[in-house]
Amino acid sequence: MKLITAAVPCYNSAAYMKKAIDSLLVAGEEIEIIIVNDGSSDDTAKIADEYAKQYPTIVKAIHQENGGHGEAVNAGLRAATGLYYKVLDSDDWLDEEAFKKVLKVLREIVNEGQKLDMFVANYVYEKVHENSQKVIDYTGVLPQGKIFTWDEVGHFKQGKYMLMHSVIYRTELLRDCKLELPKHTFYVDNIFVYQPLSKVKYMYYMNVNMYRYFIGRDDQSVTEENMIKRIDQQLRVTRFMIDCCDVTKIENKKLRNYLVKYMEIMMTVCSVYLIKEGSEKSLKKRDEIWDYLEKKNPKFAKMVGSGILSKSMQLNTKAGHTIVKAGYTISKKIFKFG
Repeated sequence: MKLITAAVPCYNSAAYMKKAIDSLLVAGEEIEIIIVNDGSSDDTAKIADEYAKQYPTIVKAIHQENGGHGEAVNAGLRAATGLYYKVLDSDDWLDEEAFKKVLKVLREIVNEGQKLDMFVANYVYEKVHENSQKVIDYTGVLPQGKIFTWDEVGHFKQGKYMLMHSVIYRTELLRDCKLELPKHTFYVDNIFVYQPLSKVKYMYYMNVNMYRYFIGRDDQSVTEENMIKRIDQQLRVTRFMIDCCDVTKIENKKLRNYLVKYMEIMMTVCSVYLIKEGSEKSLKKRDEIWDYLEKKNPKFAKMVGSGILSKSMQLNTKAGHTIVKAGYTISKKIFKFG
């Protein structure tokens, strides 16, 4: 059995997918690389097949009708044989030396027969067009150099939450929680990291900058223009996350609080872009997502709505909307998203 499976979702990725795949190949026979060609019309399929032919014991190529990023992640998970599962988007890459260090620790944990549900490492926003980087690390929040539980986790600062880029999950845990991301929907990486967390007990954090998250392509889903244009998909993802588990029934206080704060961020992102769009229709959608949370789980809604961010998102005055927009602009510069 392979130590780790890495899924590389690809849609018309021929121009840059090789960098992602090559950064995984440093793992040699310990890795299974599953390239998922999600209905591409360029040379993505050809490149995937070439890698599978050149590395028959390492690389698998899956070709499917276009189902979106989520369905590509699903396809990789269905085919995965590795003990652990990592998603690497085709326009991103891993730092090879950092990846080797992560694999060494994973191998030691497996060989010692220890239980590990989630491995966490740093990720880096690579704004290539600005020649700038922003490292997201978890020093001072997560213990280093040992397996730990939620009881040992510190306080997560705003902008330093765990994302798909920073986590490696135990494959069977993802299957046990019946993770299946919605098709034809952007922003499903939030579901990927959020839904399994309620099942995570044992974690390990290594302070290395492994995942390199490329920012700069005009067609990326996280540009401000696309976030506004695709706000209905962001709303769909948020509703999915509200439905996926009852956070109020989670016994561990630190895990429960983390999931509450994560949902507050999701509700804030939805609200910000709807307010920035500014139409009566958008403001109605903003009210509808808060009403959905309230009707689905009043206790959870109260926990999420008590935060400062949440309260500001529900202001209906013109001055309130101006405050929201100004705060978003500042946070975008600090945390390098969008």
